[in-house]
Amino acid sequence: MASVSFTVAGLFAGIGGLELGMAEGGHHTGLLVENAPAAMHVLRRRFPDTKIEADVRDVKRLPTGTDVVVAGFPCQDLSSVGRKVGIDGARSGLVGEVLRLLETSDVPWVVLENVPFLMSLGQGAALRMVTRSLTDLGYRWAYRVVDTNAFGLPQRRNRWYLVGSRVGDPRDVLLADDHERPADGGGYPDVACGFYWTEGMRSFGWAVDGVPPIKCGSSVGVASPPAIRLPSGEYVTPDVRDTERLQGFPDDWTSPADEVAKRGERWRMVGNSVSVPVAAWIGTRLAEPGHYDGADDPPWAGAKWPRRAAWADLDGQVHASNVGPWPVWQPRPSLADFLRYPGKPLSARAASGFLGRTHKGTLRFPPGFIEELTAYAQRAG
Repeated sequence: MASVSFTVAGLFAGIGGLELGMAEGGHHTGLLVENAPAAMHVLRRRFPDTKIEADVRDVKRLPTGTDVVVAGFPCQDLSSVGRKVGIDGARSGLVGEVLRLLETSDVPWVVLENVPFLMSLGQGAALRMVTRSLTDLGYRWAYRVVDTNAFGLPQRRNRWYLVGSRVGDPRDVLLADDHERPADGGGYPDVACGFYWTEGMRSFGWAVDGVPPIKCGSSVGVASPPAIRLPSGEYVTPDVRDTERLQGFPDDWTSPADEVAKRGERWRMVGNSVSVPVAAWIGTRLAEPGHYDGADDPPWAGAKWPRRAAWADLDGQVHASNVGPWPVWQPRPSLADFLRYPGKPLSARAASGFLGRTHKGTLRFPPGFIEELTAYAQRAG
């Protein structure tokens, strides 16, 4: 645990992924803001001693003594599969509330999280607005795309993180650690592989010894779990408790939601959440910074934002960084060994729907996979 403890305010807290990670990094959350009733119910159970507000627009100032604001601001309008209306969208525009609270409160640090598509949206205009606003508020900042897979979890999940500071060097928090990803130890059909049975025509999210990014499901709470092809040749969808664990939560973290919402809501909340170990790494580095030497990082003046990482001092000049998405590489069990609960067999209808879509596209699949899944669909039917 870190030797320095900060007080955290969590905005758009969801089920508390950022805040739980910060706690594992040695910090304490003094305020949570979340307006979804089921998520609020989870937060009340999991953070019983923390003040919870329902609407960020009703928060006039952050509590005195807040050291860090963390915010996974709403991404519905920023996702590559969303409406793409940009940062001014009714929901994603709520990032403006984060900036308002930073302006009216003397907070040394801020941590933001979103989908990587934020860097491309509006030809970079969304990210330009966020970073220029932070610079105007006196924050140095650094951002980086980080993969959950680096933290011992068999989920491939790239997310954009930004750390800003008025008192320190955010590069020493977010960019100081870098690691090469080892080569895969095996492949299909010898290890479990994940994919999205709801796709198959333009993409299918194939992941070797892991699952593709956990999705939030539909807007009405219909679960959208990936399929997992086990080494036995069987196809399952994971139990929601294993999906929580794939995000770094204890199993049944979201079970309080069953008291107030339909079960599919748990999938939505888990899919929307921040992976806990990534937040814990950031929290640890906030208290015990490393050292990043950016002397050789070139100034950036292109039309597209640097895809891996970037930083800027108070002069606003952006520099590209070449650090990769794996700050660490922690040992992990295989996906097949990671799963703790029996999965639900993939239905013949789901398998057949996926196979039907594969015939309409031009995707390439691992040799033998389509034939095997076809045989499985016939058996399951």
